[in-house]
Amino acid sequence: MNFSIATLLSHFVDDKLVAAKILEKKLGCDEEETVEKLQIALDALEKIGILAKERGKYRRILDEEVIEAKLRCSSKGFCFAIQDKEGADDIYVRESHLSNSWNGDRVLVRVIKEGTRRRSPEGEVKLILERSNPSLLATVSQLEDGGYRAVPLDDRLLFDLELTENGQSLTEAVDRLVHVSVIRYPIAQNRPLGKVSRILGSDAEEAADTDIVSCKHDLAYSFTDKVLTAAKAISAKIPAAEIKKRLDLRKVLTVSIEAENSLEAIHLVENAFSLTQTEEGNWLLAVHITDVVHYIESDSPLGMEAKRRGTSIDLGDRIFSIFPEEVNSVISLLAGKDSLAISVLMTIDKQGQMLEYEIQPSVIHVDRQLTYQQVQNLLRNSDEMEADLAPVMEMLTSLIFTISATFKAQRIQRGGFDITLPETKPLFKDEGRVGAIVSDYAFPLNSQLNEVIIVAGKLVAEHLQALSAPSIYCIHPEPDPEELEDLIKLGNNLGLELEFAEPETITPQDYSRFTRKFDKVSAAKVLNYFLLSTLKSVKYTTKAGKHFGLAYEDAYTHCSSPARRYADYLTQRTLKLVFKEGRDRRTKQAKNLVNLSSNSCHGKINWNVLPTEIEESLEFELATSIPRLNDREKVGEDAEKDLSGLKKAEKMKERTGKVFEGLITGVQSYGFFVEIEDLLVEGLVHVSSLKDDWYEYRSRHSCLVGRKNRTKYQLGDRVEVEVKSVDYYRQQIDLITVGGGSAASNAELEDE
Repeated sequence: MNFSIATLLSHFVDDKLVAAKILEKKLGCDEEETVEKLQIALDALEKIGILAKERGKYRRILDEEVIEAKLRCSSKGFCFAIQDKEGADDIYVRESHLSNSWNGDRVLVRVIKEGTRRRSPEGEVKLILERSNPSLLATVSQLEDGGYRAVPLDDRLLFDLELTENGQSLTEAVDRLVHVSVIRYPIAQNRPLGKVSRILGSDAEEAADTDIVSCKHDLAYSFTDKVLTAAKAISAKIPAAEIKKRLDLRKVLTVSIEAENSLEAIHLVENAFSLTQTEEGNWLLAVHITDVVHYIESDSPLGMEAKRRGTSIDLGDRIFSIFPEEVNSVISLLAGKDSLAISVLMTIDKQGQMLEYEIQPSVIHVDRQLTYQQVQNLLRNSDEMEADLAPVMEMLTSLIFTISATFKAQRIQRGGFDITLPETKPLFKDEGRVGAIVSDYAFPLNSQLNEVIIVAGKLVAEHLQALSAPSIYCIHPEPDPEELEDLIKLGNNLGLELEFAEPETITPQDYSRFTRKFDKVSAAKVLNYFLLSTLKSVKYTTKAGKHFGLAYEDAYTHCSSPARRYADYLTQRTLKLVFKEGRDRRTKQAKNLVNLSSNSCHGKINWNVLPTEIEESLEFELATSIPRLNDREKVGEDAEKDLSGLKKAEKMKERTGKVFEGLITGVQSYGFFVEIEDLLVEGLVHVSSLKDDWYEYRSRHSCLVGRKNRTKYQLGDRVEVEVKSVDYYRQQIDLITVGGGSAASNAELEDE
């Protein structure tokens, strides 16, 4: 079945009847086998009371006592259903009530016991909506009867799988690390059944880190033949009739700037920039975004595959893209050719104030394609510049040092902040998944151009909101105060006097103030890294809301990467529907019309811009896409963090026995965490390794104190540590102290 129950149920809204034939089309069931599986699923959902069948059609039966959630289990078997709603209670699910669901699965849960002030509500899984583990990493063991079992490396998966040889001998897989595809999930008392897809190595350390991460998160290395055939069928030729419909900007000097790997590896260029001056002396800035929607329909094989993948994922030497290479080569805004784009055109006065803007389908011609490194070298060595690059660099100098600098100043003024860290090479040109601008010491140009892209996202969201058109917005929740407690204690122990402007309320201004204070101490890199970890991930929603990291109060969205993020593709699709189907007057007879592409129409529209049928269909599509988008962004975030963790573990494995200086960044009753500053690697000094005394935990002072020697280890102390051992797969680094600590005060020695 090439769709999940969650995807199937997403097509039922407002108690409306839906025909099976409609579902076949929406779910891409174009083969007899998939049509049959869809009917089996419909029959099963009807039997358990999720769907009702009337006159040959189906409708969803909504039950307020049944809650959609994501299952999260621990290695000890404790499972909770985590609701999507911010602040909602987690629901405890006993092992006997899991109904064969696994950690990470999206489920429907019925609450069977209400919660109290001290206890979570208790529930049972009624239906598994979507499996999160279609494959997994495991080791293979051979049974006495000659059969084979796969033991998952993830100890939150509380089962073994039977293995089928599937035409191949499993003898060579015994005691080795393998990637297992699930053929059948558990049924009643029957174990799940799997097959070995790949043998990765003798253990996790022998396997390639990219293979481990991609297998762990079930990232597809390749596209199906159907998708590849559709990609190869896309024509790069632009019809003359299409050019006539668009704003022709081919004579305007246009430049694209990409990271090195974007030019050499994936050949995907989504954005370009133009900057000119008007007769009045104002700036006319254009951010061009490749028009992916022109080439790819949402219900086509390519569109459905992009929706399934959700987001591109950067695993260092490999990008897991939402489209095949064949698509990227057609839609990229490459130098020397005409390209179709959606252009955000802004008129900005000399003081940096936005006078007006419009969003137009356009045709552009990229004159030069440069890398960040090339631009920075040219800015430093302008005397060695080729003559034909002079106008390009004149334009880029104004873009970077005037426009971008002004946008940054405006962001900082409203409370925005930057986090500076080394070796930062984000895949996206906006704030990305982390929600804040992270700049690199060595390559500040990346973050400088982010300022321009972010303003374009703000204007697109603001425009769609003003038109009352359905839209996807990007929000960034404020951090939890508890997440900052250790950071504030750490900073205060370093003499920084960190505190919130308002008690128990966190604002972007607090973060801005913290980063400025961090610059005063030598541990700035560690503190910035710690601060970044306290931020929540960005979320997609159909309602505009606050964006903490950018200090926006309302209406912001992602729009610059429609070939890398499906959310951006949907935003572009909404814009294209407004351009094509939008009504620029109340009635056909009305003489007064508005320009739907310009902000000049804001406040003048008192009618529905989109026809009712199109608006309702778009609202439905966006609303049903959002849970999937957020889930896939989480997968991307986890995969990229996993890769970083494995690389750090590998780095420290090579340094076993070596001594480093570090900063204590966390203290618990079982030990303390040390951040090795030069490497930004964290390890644990377990209390059992402190052999010189009996150490007791003082939570009020966040320290461990020796009962006899009065030595303490507290947040902010510098210590010398030796790398004792490294668990590569679990990314756990064990350290032992060889020096450091400080003298405890009488207050810290007292029992609490």
